[in-house]
Amino acid sequence: PPPPPKAPPPPPAKPAAKPAASPSDGDSRDRRVPMTRMRMRIAERLKGAQDTCALLTTFNEVDMSALMAMRSKHKDAFEKKHGVKLGFMSAFVRAAVVALQEQPAVNAVIDGTDIVYRDYVDISVAVSSPKGLVVPVLRNCQDMSFADVEKEIGRLGKLAQTGGLALEDMVGGTFTITNGGVFGSLMSTPIVNLPQSAVLGMHGIQQRPMAVDGQVVIRPMMYIALTYDHRLIDGREAVTALKRIKELIEDPHRFLVEV
Repeated sequence: PPPPPKAPPPPPAKPAAKPAASPSDGDSRDRRVPMTRMRMRIAERLKGAQDTCALLTTFNEVDMSALMAMRSKHKDAFEKKHGVKLGFMSAFVRAAVVALQEQPAVNAVIDGTDIVYRDYVDISVAVSSPKGLVVPVLRNCQDMSFADVEKEIGRLGKLAQTGGLALEDMVGGTFTITNGGVFGSLMSTPIVNLPQSAVLGMHGIQQRPMAVDGQVVIRPMMYIALTYDHRLIDGREAVTALKRIKELIEDPHRFLVEV
């Protein structure tokens, strides 16, 4: 009889599997760096605001035509006289002062079981620095003119860029204004800067069709947002304050006649 068939050769051994990387090892493509003290402090304060406050944001939109026309008409004379450029921030700071004085709860803060009302307006203005976002404070804005505001913002901005801001330059504000529009933001919900109770968010200016006196016209429009602590500030007060800022920006002559 013929010999039995030979058994097939065994399959080649598979290469040993590489041990799975431990989650703690991380990906070799990652780069781990320690957080700066400023970044940790910013993270702590922003998360603290979310954990502590009942945050709510209300929105409006502003026709920037009148303010832009005023700036265009007077910017050269303004810079010649005061040595600084006329920007939009001074108008928003002055408008915020009026709104906060008329709606004092927006400028107040909860302290334990008390409400502390401030009879002054110190506005923190968010600016970017090489180490992150910082919020130096404009003191006693209720006593400032447009030129005073622009000069102080310029001084604090230079200190922020050179790392010269001291701790006392960034504490004690009663309200914050942040302008995401300089980075191209169209709309956002800013976070309250504790221990304050509200923050105003400015955004980018876009040409949009608007209905004016029954006609469709193209206007430079900006969305504005007010985030506030609803534990202290009612919707009526927040909406009224934001609407007041809108009125003043859309008709800057109101600053002169105080209406």
